[in-house]
Amino acid sequence: MSSSENLEPGKAEQRQRPAKKRVQGGRVTPKGTGRPADNSLSAGHEPSPIWMAVLMFGLLGLGVLIIFFNYVGWMPGGTSNGFLLLGLGSILGGIITATQYH
Repeated sequence: MSSSENLEPGKAEQRQRPAKKRVQGGRVTPKGTGRPADNSLSAGHEPSPIWMAVLMFGLLGLGVLIIFFNYVGWMPGGTSNGFLLLGLGSILGGIITATQYH
């Protein structure tokens, strides 16, 4: 018989494992050697002008409206792939503008 057979059912999983040795000494690097944290939101950049946010949301909204109006047939000349591409291009312009916003 092994020692695990002598234990009650479910107790075999609860065997104690050897404790890991603790490393003495504390810090790995000396205090104060790292670069100070930069607390600004966008390091080295000025805040974007307000017109950039207006342009971003305007392009996104215009693109959604063009695609919606094309879908329901409210565009002049009926539905067209050209209007769909114009709407998608407008949304893409809004996304590109959003990546440049600070």
